[in-house]
Amino acid sequence: MSASRIFRPVAVTTLAAGLLAGTVTPAVAAADSRVAVSKAVQKAVRKAVARQDRPETQKAVQAFVDAGFAGAHMRVNDERGEWTGSAGVRKLGSAAKPPANGLFRVGSVTKTFVATMMLQLVAEGEIGLDTPVAGHLPRFGLDRRITVRMLLQHTSGVYNYTGELDSDGKFVPGIIGTGQDLVDKRLRSHRQEDLVRFALSKPARFEPGTNWSYSNTNYTLAQLLIEKITGHSFAQEMQRRILRPLGLKHTLPPSTRTAIPGPHAHGYYRYEDAGQWKVVDVTRQNPSYLGAAGGMISTSGDLATFFSALNRGKLLPARLMAEMRKPHPKSGALGYGLGVFVQDLGPNCGTVIHHNGSALAGYAAIMYSTPDGKKTLTGSLTMGDAAIDPSQAYVKPQEKLLQEVFCDEQTPS
Repeated sequence: MSASRIFRPVAVTTLAAGLLAGTVTPAVAAADSRVAVSKAVQKAVRKAVARQDRPETQKAVQAFVDAGFAGAHMRVNDERGEWTGSAGVRKLGSAAKPPANGLFRVGSVTKTFVATMMLQLVAEGEIGLDTPVAGHLPRFGLDRRITVRMLLQHTSGVYNYTGELDSDGKFVPGIIGTGQDLVDKRLRSHRQEDLVRFALSKPARFEPGTNWSYSNTNYTLAQLLIEKITGHSFAQEMQRRILRPLGLKHTLPPSTRTAIPGPHAHGYYRYEDAGQWKVVDVTRQNPSYLGAAGGMISTSGDLATFFSALNRGKLLPARLMAEMRKPHPKSGALGYGLGVFVQDLGPNCGTVIHHNGSALAGYAAIMYSTPDGKKTLTGSLTMGDAAIDPSQAYVKPQEKLLQEVFCDEQTPS
């Protein structure tokens, strides 16, 4: 892809000038006419300027709304400071934008947290990456060739309980279908064991380790495995290992809570029923259907803190970070490692590590980072009442946003 980001000179705004002016002392002025500012004020100035000087990034956020999404909120952290931008509406019929500090359903972004926790157990010697899972979860009668690595990398071959493509490429719904079935069942609670048993009642997609296929069942099994090894609930382990150490106060592990507890944008589901199109507010839904495969709630700020810490090497030793970022050959251009995707954005852009996600309906999440963790892009999207296919409408705005955030200006030839 072509690089399009242009770094413009930073102008000192009225706010920045006011902060600077308030720090002048007579002694310094008399000595060398230079202005001395505290580190705290310098940081405030940088953030103030950064927030006000990214019109192209704001246009990239707006592109999602122009494509048909109800709302979009993004956060960028890089050498220029922190920037947040929103577009669209918080709720249909309202003029308010999605809140910058809002909570949202992060979907499969949850998988990166799960993979990190599992790799921490590997680092501690509690289990090996290539240890068979069946011995730890004997009640399921798993194929004894399936290993921890295969779960995290989607190479186990287990059927996806949320739905699969048949041999003709047609989508076959899982435990919850589409349309009215999704609307009717979105508040039901699910036991993770039942989700696994449903998946195992279906034929395996392929022999373990011989191919690659994204399956939520892998991470449901990973959740149960973490609980078996530690003797604690998945939520307790996530709090102990990641949330408390990083101070992620607005990230909620998967539960049966149907509401989003805090400021948030609303998500909607548009579907056809008996020949008529309907739009339903699906903000309330039961995360137990996705569990460790995608049931978390978080904020763009918490996701940025987590993903930066992970990629800076704060949560895993270097050898396991290398394993996490090693794409399986069968994942092709997707470049899936252990709970993360590794993507080359092309010349002037470089490589990014990421995992995006979508909830049962209504919400999508974005989480990107440079390999060194110094630049992150996190945010959320909400679906509304537009007649769009979100998976298609997402593509061009996503490319525009990635170019703006991660690609340097091209040098004229």
